[in-house]
Amino acid sequence: MTLPCIGTRVPDLELTATGAKTVKFSDYRGHYLLLYFYPKDNTPGCTQEGLAFSTAHEEFTALNAVILGVSRDSVKTHENFKCKQAFAFDLLSDNEEQLCNLFGVIKLKNMYGKSVRGIERSTFLLSPDGVLIHEWRKVKVKGHCDDVLAVLRTLTATNAK
Repeated sequence: MTLPCIGTRVPDLELTATGAKTVKFSDYRGHYLLLYFYPKDNTPGCTQEGLAFSTAHEEFTALNAVILGVSRDSVKTHENFKCKQAFAFDLLSDNEEQLCNLFGVIKLKNMYGKSVRGIERSTFLLSPDGVLIHEWRKVKVKGHCDDVLAVLRTLTATNAK
């Protein structure tokens, strides 16, 4: 599968989400769709990132954006993580790496001197018609949510003219 490029429509994949849902990207047509990929539930950086997006959830909603977190963890693990942190959005389980491979976020990482495959923290913004319009790769948690909001504010202000 070819990585989507800025300006191209993202394939309409179907994944299992928290809340006993099965979702497709087309379910969110008419809204900006923010997909943020993170390595693992219940880890410090992933918790901080999720909390930042959850805290800003109302502002994302006001900007016509839907947030979905994505990792390779199971739906059961996601349910526990979402509940424990009171996230205001759903988490997608990509344990078969279908979405991770589509966006090219699986990378070799060095962990305790060993090379392991893992998710490189990344975020992708899709337009209301399903086109990839912005991407952030090699994300640092601190300030990332604010960066995403700034881009969304610019887009919605431009589209309102």
